Amino acid sequence: MRKTFVPFVLVTILVAIGCAGPSGDTNVARTAPSQTYTMEQFMKTVSIGGSSFNPDESKLLVSSNETGVFNVYELDLASGVRTPVTEGDDTTFAVAYMPNDERILFTRDQEGNENNHLYLRDTDGTVTDLTEGEETKEQFVGFSNDLANFFTINNGRDPRFFDLFEWDIAGLSKRMVYRNDTGFDAAAWTPDGRWLVLSKTNTTNDSDLFVLGLSSGGEPVLMSDHEGEANFAAEDVSVDSSMLYYTTNVDGEFATLKRYSFVDGSHEEVFATDWNVSYAYFSRLGTYRVIGTNEDGYTKIRITNEISGEEVEIPNLPAGTVTGVAFSNSEKLMKLTLSSDTMPGNLFLYNIETGDLKQLTDTVNREIDSNDLVASEVVRFTARDGMTIPGPLYKPIAASADNKVPVLLSIHGGPGGQSRAGYNASRQFLLNHGYAIFAVNNRGSSGYGKTFFAADDQKHGREPLWDCIDAKEYLKTLDWVDQDRIGIMGGSYGGYMVLAALAFEPEEFAVGVDLFGVANWVRTLESIPPYWESFREALYAEIGDPETDEEFLRATSPVFHGDKITRPLIILQGANDPRVIKPESDDMVAAIEANDGIVEYVVFDDEGHGFTKNDNRIEGWNAILAFLDTFLAAESHP
Repeated sequence: MRKTFVPFVLVTILVAIGCAGPSGDTNVARTAPSQTYTMEQFMKTVSIGGSSFNPDESKLLVSSNETGVFNVYELDLASGVRTPVTEGDDTTFAVAYMPNDERILFTRDQEGNENNHLYLRDTDGTVTDLTEGEETKEQFVGFSNDLANFFTINNGRDPRFFDLFEWDIAGLSKRMVYRNDTGFDAAAWTPDGRWLVLSKTNTTNDSDLFVLGLSSGGEPVLMSDHEGEANFAAEDVSVDSSMLYYTTNVDGEFATLKRYSFVDGSHEEVFATDWNVSYAYFSRLGTYRVIGTNEDGYTKIRITNEISGEEVEIPNLPAGTVTGVAFSNSEKLMKLTLSSDTMPGNLFLYNIETGDLKQLTDTVNREIDSNDLVASEVVRFTARDGMTIPGPLYKPIAASADNKVPVLLSIHGGPGGQSRAGYNASRQFLLNHGYAIFAVNNRGSSGYGKTFFAADDQKHGREPLWDCIDAKEYLKTLDWVDQDRIGIMGGSYGGYMVLAALAFEPEEFAVGVDLFGVANWVRTLESIPPYWESFREALYAEIGDPETDEEFLRATSPVFHGDKITRPLIILQGANDPRVIKPESDDMVAAIEANDGIVEYVVFDDEGHGFTKNDNRIEGWNAILAFLDTFLAAESHP
């Protein structure tokens, strides 16, 4: 096994999703959308994804929410027909086919509690829960190159840390490969089984990689020795087990791709550009290398034939950006995911041997005219201290100097997330109903260099919020914006920014829309899940330590300043949210109501930290639209 592992604990509380690129589409010249659509119509557009080919490479295992909840399907590559594998109300995602038979691995949690288990569906339909312990989290991390084993990490032994296990595919017996007692995360393992690469998060701006000899019984050896702050991330290991490919920003603002020799300990640069290298990996046999870069919020993919050295060009792809590439085990077939602002993600199949390209899915709801969808433009403005702040701006079709429209600042999660272009049903829903959206990437956002990323540390509720106010001032310079009708909206950390804006700058925004947002930093940091242990100190360095910085955290927690909130607010909350627990929102609502403020509160009993079910998403965004129509679109507003 040489594929790198994706840990459960991310550098962010909730990263905003959406990695699509420019669509190449332009709106047909018109002064208004052809019609107004419901959220139900937008949610009929299917979200679908999957990367695992079955052994004879005739099918693809995918996850689809076509029934309203994500379940697992087999997609026939010849006909495009999808056959359900799982059903139920709990969100279920495809993992992989077993490489030598039609058994299927999939994962699900229970009503958003994030305790994902790994399940095996046998060829006769029998389903076995492979994860021991109700509170255990388990994640599949890859197959061995010889396809005889697969690997998982789980926290069943110690809720704080994830151990690495190797499973025998034939008999499903498992053995512990690495016992994690120190908070290191297993990051990669060489195919020959000699070396394990471990990662350690020091702060959100600094991390390290270590190499552990599995047969020597020694201690992990630091391979990322550096001065100052820099991040290091393992990406993949060469087929011959000689090289670790990793990304790092140790040499500048942006992450480059390098490789480290297990043989002599040398380092060598492989690829660099003026933006972050987000990831890099190889096909199973090492013939193809994929590099993804984040270029101003758009993902760019580079595929190289490692034997010939030539770039792989995919002919006749529609306009858009390739956001996901996967190879079949034989390396004859390539799956691509293509999307844009105005085109939902679709799956394409490329036959490398014949050069044939085939579209496997058509996910858009045909009730929606694609010319009624809006593409973004990345704009920039200068903040009060001179820092340049970027973000995608979405202008409704009907907006003009003669028809000024209300605008919502949309703030991503994180803190270190990034608002990126890409299809988003709820965003297009609001645009279709006449609301412009400016997805501000305030300081602290990822993708714009490590200085920009670190610029919000210990400054939450102040400088990042001031960027949002400066974004409002920028919007006021646009002749199609109604200067008096600018609101703020966000989820998770973005929800915190909404609450902070209304509490600490109460006269700036007309309304607030908070989805699953942090209201009380003290409570959030004291109640983080145990499996965030390896990231706890980094989170404290970013936000504050609840033991030593309680005064600062109370000062920057909106729940303690609810009496200052005078503008209308709507709060959406999942009852099972393990990250921002429901009592935070309960207390926030109570604090506002105690001062006779206007607050609407919508709780979803079967959701966690974000929406996973279409019915809830429809209910939630319908409530948001009704709120906006009442308090932001009205001619007379507070």
